[in-house]
Amino acid sequence: MSGRRSRGPLQRVQRRSRELQAQVEALRAESAAPAPGQRKALSQRCLRLQELVDENTAALRGLKKADEPAPVGNYSQRKEEEEKLLLKLSQQLQKLLPLLDQDDVTAHYVAGKEHQKDPQTEDETEEEEESEDEENSEEEDSDEADDDDDLLDDPNVRECIAVGSFDAQQEGDLTFTKGEVLLIHDKKADGWWVAENSRGERGLVPRTYLTVHAEDAESQEPSEEHIEVVDETADGTEVKKRTDSHWSAVRRAIAENDTVEVLATIGAVPAGFRPSTLFQLLEEGSRFRASYFLQPELTPSQLAFKDLVWNPEKNTICPRPTRVSLIVTLCSCKMIPLPGVSIQVLSRHVRLCLFDGNQVLSNVHTVRAMWQPKNPQTWTFSPRVTGILPSLLDGDCFIRSDSLASDLGILLELGITYIRNSTGERGELSCGWAFLKLFTSDGMPVPSKMYELLLNGGTPYERGVEVDPSISRRAGSGVFHQFLTLKKQPVLLVKLRSLSVQSKDILNLLPETLIGSMCYIHLLIFYRQILGDALLRDRVSMQSTDLICSPILATFPQLMDQPDLMDALRSAWADRERTLKRSEKQTKRRRNMKLSCNFWSWCWDMAHPFPSLLPIHDW
Repeated sequence: MSGRRSRGPLQRVQRRSRELQAQVEALRAESAAPAPGQRKALSQRCLRLQELVDENTAALRGLKKADEPAPVGNYSQRKEEEEKLLLKLSQQLQKLLPLLDQDDVTAHYVAGKEHQKDPQTEDETEEEEESEDEENSEEEDSDEADDDDDLLDDPNVRECIAVGSFDAQQEGDLTFTKGEVLLIHDKKADGWWVAENSRGERGLVPRTYLTVHAEDAESQEPSEEHIEVVDETADGTEVKKRTDSHWSAVRRAIAENDTVEVLATIGAVPAGFRPSTLFQLLEEGSRFRASYFLQPELTPSQLAFKDLVWNPEKNTICPRPTRVSLIVTLCSCKMIPLPGVSIQVLSRHVRLCLFDGNQVLSNVHTVRAMWQPKNPQTWTFSPRVTGILPSLLDGDCFIRSDSLASDLGILLELGITYIRNSTGERGELSCGWAFLKLFTSDGMPVPSKMYELLLNGGTPYERGVEVDPSISRRAGSGVFHQFLTLKKQPVLLVKLRSLSVQSKDILNLLPETLIGSMCYIHLLIFYRQILGDALLRDRVSMQSTDLICSPILATFPQLMDQPDLMDALRSAWADRERTLKRSEKQTKRRRNMKLSCNFWSWCWDMAHPFPSLLPIHDW
């Protein structure tokens, strides 16, 4: 009879962690209503458990995959989950210790290792003879420590100082040195916070290595002259730290994690879901809408237009080649986790934009997804319909950008709009995100082909978060089990398409930075031509300040943000083009005049029942 295989180092640490977890839970249950004579014994148990947790944490950090007697699947992830469990136990014991002993037991624990070297302890009579002033000072110190701990957990406190140096244990961690100031983006309940250093590097840092920054601590103290609660965006230091125009939206999305945590706790959504970051950007205003990027951009001298130049020989605007000019086709999404029965999904969609790893560089474009009730985990795009395909369902998107960022790429965020059945609350959640770099490390464009992108959980500013961590937890250690687990991971299929010479010439007439649906191309070219006529060709002088009266220039950019109206305009445009004579189609000038008249009559018909929707006359 063969002997039982011995446990590996990681398994022994895991078993010890489960034993410590059971002991901590038992201690917390006994400490809920302790008898007067049991508080001292409970505090001693708490100190001992804290020492054991620290010893097990140190043993865990010293483990290496090479020390295992047999292959272990997902070794780094299992080690990370074990370290998070031990950190949680340590935090629970630290919070429990002051409640068990009010005589500054924390000071005894800090000097615990020195007591191990000197087994002599002070007599109870000597402790009673301590001066009353020393007791008061010790109580004040412990109160200050508790206040600092509470202030550190305050969501409004964002700047922290490292009390010790920390080396990254695995990918996704942030290395820092003692005394370094860190900007906290997300204070997670497991004790691993998302932080950023002064160089713009982001990663996970342990909470126990941080303390409150002096400026933040002073700003949080209420004064006699000013005691009202101020919104966190009004904090001068915090706003100055970020120059990104969309950082407040990201911060607000992170602050709304409480709602998602509640939904994740009740099993309504997977743990990797977050409030939609790109939706928050759209809610901030027009800065990340297509209407903003349609406006012509001035040169630094403010005397000419940067992306709008007239060609007098051809009597049209000049094409403007850009660094990025391509077509992206959204093909499908597979294995997207399903929400629970407590929320009702209203719609599914993908939002995409240009991203450099730090900030959004273009407008945010939305494409709605379709799905079948028999297979709700698969999303598709561009369905076959009779007549004109609605622009919101069109999965073919053009992308233009002249950014020189080395990490330039496409950020794709999957999202759902939902309503909670119990409360009627509505919201939008991110079901994962993917990032497709458009250039290699050598600066060459990536090839045009089909890409299968593995979706990440959390926000685009978090790393190492899975959309549904339960998939990896259920995975076995064998190669076959890992292969099956990989097949269950959510993915997004996109295709980069190379442009023909004709398509490239058409896209070069658009603004330098813009993302939109391919079904809008002919309308955008028409708008840009009318824009060139009004601003360049028909003006007496570039220094002229006369107001321009153009219904098209006043209305069209706003229509780009309303897909339903754009579809109505496309339908009216197609009907009008069918009635044009051949001679009118061949003459571009006459064709534009006819279509301009049709555009204005269409706008009047659409807005006549609602006078407030009529465009202003001065563009």
